[in-house]
Amino acid sequence: MKSASFSPNSLTGLRLGAAAAVAVLLAACATPPPRTYAVPAPPPQRVFVYPANGQSAEQTDRDRYECHIWAVQQTGVDPSRSDASAYERVVVQPANPPGSGTAAGAIGGAILGAIIAGPRNAGAGLVIGGATGAIVGSATDANAQAQAQQTQQRYNQSAATGRARADSYRRAISACLQGRGYTIS
Repeated sequence: MKSASFSPNSLTGLRLGAAAAVAVLLAACATPPPRTYAVPAPPPQRVFVYPANGQSAEQTDRDRYECHIWAVQQTGVDPSRSDASAYERVVVQPANPPGSGTAAGAIGGAILGAIIAGPRNAGAGLVIGGATGAIVGSATDANAQAQAQQTQQRYNQSAATGRARADSYRRAISACLQGRGYTIS
């Protein structure tokens, strides 16, 4: 049986192939977009109108309609439109759990470091590759967390704007109806 021997050219090719594999592994550490979970919005607050001065049902309907038109003109918010959407609460989470990039980077870096270092220096390559992979993976985790936080802030701002607009409409229609002699709650 013949023993396997490696020529210097084949070792160089092996090391270049391993370096290419490291580059591919690190490129695979790109952060996927964060996952979003829509949480159902609470039901919109209703405006309850009581005809305090004995207004008829027809008069109440007419006053509600006229106050609705006035509130829309004052606020620019029309909740009766079909494309009007209720504000949504959204929870944004990184696509991968925290720490998964660090663990994957450490394991992949250790394996590739041992391969690149060769049989004589496999231990040192394992340690150096593992540490390097953990650092790269940790940076990937931090990037994913930051991206999820930025997305969450955008959703929170959008929801706050929607709530403020809906509240301004409710205040406007309530003021109009109270001015016409209705009790509002």
